[in-house]
Amino acid sequence: MAPALVLSIAIVLLPALLTFGAAFSNWDGVSAPSFAGLNNFSSLFADPVFWTAIANNSLWTVIFLTIPMGIALLAASLLMQRQRASAAFQAIFLLPYVLSPVANAMIWQNIILSPVSGLLGFVSKNVLPLQSPLTQPETALYAVAAVDIWHFWGYLTVVFFAAMRQTPEEQLEAALLENASGWQVFRFVTLPNILPTLGLMLVLVTIFSFLTFDYIYLITQGGPARATEMLSTYAYKFAFTSFQVGKAAAVALVMCFFGLIASVVYVRISRASLEL
Repeated sequence: MAPALVLSIAIVLLPALLTFGAAFSNWDGVSAPSFAGLNNFSSLFADPVFWTAIANNSLWTVIFLTIPMGIALLAASLLMQRQRASAAFQAIFLLPYVLSPVANAMIWQNIILSPVSGLLGFVSKNVLPLQSPLTQPETALYAVAAVDIWHFWGYLTVVFFAAMRQTPEEQLEAALLENASGWQVFRFVTLPNILPTLGLMLVLVTIFSFLTFDYIYLITQGGPARATEMLSTYAYKFAFTSFQVGKAAAVALVMCFFGLIASVVYVRISRASLEL
């Protein structure tokens, strides 16, 4: 265990402790830090942009706990009916996930959502006048979420399909002998068997939602008018635009707090299920 322990201390524990210390200091990343107490946190709580970022992160979490989860469960259930071709379908579903975020963002920005050269521009010129959803504060967050959903749902599908394949055959056969419908088989046989996997994915999606950065930064950089500002982009701007590393670390601690809540909920649910 020693090599893994050393790596964990060097890569995870030490940076976490340094971030925790930086959150209570005034530091520009270059000069010597000075102790600031809770000033960074009080400044954050008084900043309306901070609360906008939390609201956007919360909405993003709700979107990703529902839409890609629902699509993935449906697709995995359909794959169970086509297991001979499932390998090909899984490779197709995983293609957006294995592409780099930069490539995915470029595809959507220039080929689909561009009002000049993309599919949106073609529809706007020839069918129905449309505005780019990325330029409207009311729709920008949903547009970026659509890009990330397109990238992420295939991964969830493969995970759920692997879990569904572990369902005991005798349970499925018994349900079919009782003339159960497809929905009844899923509701009373498949779903109870994949609940541990589903619970784990719910926790991971919640954590990833509060850590999301790449697609937001690549497509909108938090705009327009802070409509897609996330805690991650908020912290990034503090650290690399205004060089307020202490405030960036304080935002990082807030992000960790939400992930910790999701982890605690998952652990308690897992313990409760084991006791039953």
